[in-house]
Amino acid sequence: MSIHPFQDGNGRLSRLLATLLLLKNGYNWIQYVSLEHEIESNKSDYYLVLRKCQAERPNENVSEWINFFFDALQNIQEQLMKKLEVKGVQTKLSPKEKSILIFIENNAGTKSGNIAERLNIPNPTVKRILTKMVNQNLIEKFGIGAGTNYATK
Repeated sequence: MSIHPFQDGNGRLSRLLATLLLLKNGYNWIQYVSLEHEIESNKSDYYLVLRKCQAERPNENVSEWINFFFDALQNIQEQLMKKLEVKGVQTKLSPKEKSILIFIENNAGTKSGNIAERLNIPNPTVKRILTKMVNQNLIEKFGIGAGTNYATK
């Protein structure tokens, strides 16, 4: 972060180099997530910590920035684990369950009756599958009674 070879893009370059160093040191999972997106999501905190550390030059203490960086890595690793958990559950779904999940992904806010009608699956079967999917954290349920609708997480 101390070397600024370009007019713009130094932050992106530093995150690219960080990703490369992580890959070279056995953190192979980093290729399946976006460190860039995590930093962008916390951009104001990122720059605040960075400026705070750089303000103490030439004897800066970078501990706070390192903690920020490790927190970012932990966040993206947790996101990856959640994705893998969901994908693991999805691979065990029956063809009907998969078709319902895909329908909900493409039609957020849909109701059980609409799913039953469009996929030609009996409504009681759809309701049973929807309850199972909610319990597996594959989808979210909104509302109660006739207004109940579903969307993916």
